[in-house]
Amino acid sequence: MEEIKKEISSYWTRRSEDFARLREEELNSEMAELWLRELKKGLPEGETLRILDVGTGCGFFSVLLAKLGHQVTGIDLTPAMIEKAKMIADERDVQADFEVMDAEHPDFPDGTFDVIVSRNLTWTLPHPAEAYGEWLRVLKDGGVILNFDADYGKEDLLGELERLPEEHAHNHMSCGQLEECDKIKKQLMINGMSRPSWDVEILKHLGCAEVTVDPDVYQRIYREENSPFYNPMPVFGLRVIK
Repeated sequence: MEEIKKEISSYWTRRSEDFARLREEELNSEMAELWLRELKKGLPEGETLRILDVGTGCGFFSVLLAKLGHQVTGIDLTPAMIEKAKMIADERDVQADFEVMDAEHPDFPDGTFDVIVSRNLTWTLPHPAEAYGEWLRVLKDGGVILNFDADYGKEDLLGELERLPEEHAHNHMSCGQLEECDKIKKQLMINGMSRPSWDVEILKHLGCAEVTVDPDVYQRIYREENSPFYNPMPVFGLRVIK
């Protein structure tokens, strides 16, 4: 594994306990329904879709989609996150598969999935263009990618703390963790790009049939600034058809 990926996995391992707690709280809040609406709008027709949740973390998207009856596989680079995802799914009696796997190199045959979903992942990838290429490889022709992300690389974590609710996850991180995250971000080329225009350019270059940007996801999801789930960065949605 590349050194930067070791750093990324180590960072998220240390955050996995608090991250899992927050995802469980989010699943029990109105946020679950808000995100489910966004996912449903972008899903293709089909009662049972085979879905890959890339960078699943603690399985938030996987749990939501599996509860709809879809066949979901969640992958993440960090073993601690996958263990938390399995635990959360089991607690909710949800059937989903979870595997430790590199998002940039998903180990599946060509054309395996109907849909690929991702949330807050692309900005953490050392080689995002390669990742997009691999996601398209394992996606069926006519399949859909739903990628929700933001320009988190431009965010100054320490400087943003004053704007966040007291219960926000970043207020429970040590200064060392905040500085470590900022250090990792500076090493990633994607955080120097203008997004989502960079993503659109790459996806079109890769031959996608259609790439649509939804800049208003942020307004629909993060309506309450006093919520512990509040996100000050404008989240966008990408819907891609292979």
